[in-house]
Order: sequence, then structure tokens, then C-alpha cells
Amino acid sequence: MTTIILVRHGENDWVKKHRLAGWIEGIHLNENGRIQAAAAAERLSTLPITTLYSSPVLRCRETAEFIAASQNLPICSLEEVGEVRYGKWEGKKVKKLAKKKEWFTVQFFPSRMQFPGGETIRQVQTRGVNALEALAAKHADKDIIVVVSHADLIKLVLAHYLGVHIDLFQRIIISPASVSVLHLAPNGMVRVGRINDDGPLQPPPKPAEKETPEQAEGQTVETAVSTNKSNS
Repeated sequence: MTTIILVRHGENDWVKKHRLAGWIEGIHLNENGRIQAAAAAERLSTLPITTLYSSPVLRCRETAEFIAASQNLPICSLEEVGEVRYGKWEGKKVKKLAKKKEWFTVQFFPSRMQFPGGETIRQVQTRGVNALEALAAKHADKDIIVVVSHADLIKLVLAHYLGVHIDLFQRIIISPASVSVLHLAPNGMVRVGRINDDGPLQPPPKPAEKETPEQAEGQTVETAVSTNKSNS
């Protein structure tokens, strides 16, 4: 199974302002966001990560830079895991948007929502899932890769792999700089290893010499990324 570690970007000041940052450039991680990103990189530093991907949006790139430095890896930009395209809503204050009739759809029936001049929620989920499936097909079964992305996209792809209807995807919490883990096998098998985790991560244990290849494979699949503590 290819292990895909999904990391949300760290905090930025637009979160405190309750505005939709979207794809607007120039929105940096704030001081706390940089601390969060550094902590995520430290937690991931024990893992044999093969490739690092990131949304091209600045706050994700800045988060990925901390991981890249600790792993000595280049950052591969991947537009398909970028932020929701909010169209005319981009940059607007949530307080004002909440007065619009479409806000009810966003909150309760997101499967039917299309942002004015932007994407549907369904399109965001589809491009996110397609991107991860393409990465799983590209990488070897034992590879561990990192994808730095955004809260809603991570929620949507996790909802897909958990079998949760898209209208319920906001029940999943994805905190800044948190880690979620997917295991995708070539035969279609899926394992969701972690959701919104900020506990310490450990690499897969090395199989003992006396184990059969089948036993070793089973152990790696089940414990490819393990934690001493899980905060879901």
C-alpha cells in the first residue's frame, strides 16, 4: 500500500479575520502557523518520506518548506490539491456570506453547492480524490509520501474514502498542521490510518528475520504509520 500523509497548512491571520482566503496570494503563515508547521515537520522527521507534494497556494508552500528542510526533499507543486475555488466569494467575510441564501446550502447540502463563479463542492472532492489516486498509481506500494493541502479538500477526500456522504463531510475536523493518513493499495483496498492527528509519528517497524514475506507485508500494511497517541 502507498501511504499518503495529508498535512493541512498552518494558521494564517485570515482565519482570525473569518474571511475566505481561497487562492489569494500573499497570505503568509502567521507566527503561530510557523510554529505549527515546524512541529509537524519535526513529527514527520522520523519517517522515510520519498516525495513531498504541496498545493501551490502560499500558506501550503510555506508549511511544506519546513517538511522539505527536515527531509532534504524538493517540493512538488500539485494544483489538483489546491484550495476550493470560491469564485466571487473569495476574500469575503464569512459573517456577510452567512446572510446569503446559498449559505444554507453550504452548511446542510454542500453536494448541491456551486460557489458563484467558482467550483462545486463535488468538483473539489473529485479532483482531490483523482489526484491521490494518480499519486498512488505513480508510487511504489511501500512509498510514504506527503501532500500538504487545505482543510476542506482533506475533509472531502477523507469523507470519500470513509464512505461518508458529501453532505456530512463537515463533521470531520482538520486542524492547522494536523496529519491524516491514507493507505491505498493497487487492488483497490483502502485504509484510513489517522484523522486530524497531532501525536508523535513513528516509521514502520522492521520485520523480524523469522517472519514470512506474507507476515511482513501484513505488518507493514497495518502499521505503516503508527502513533503513541492519537487525537481525532
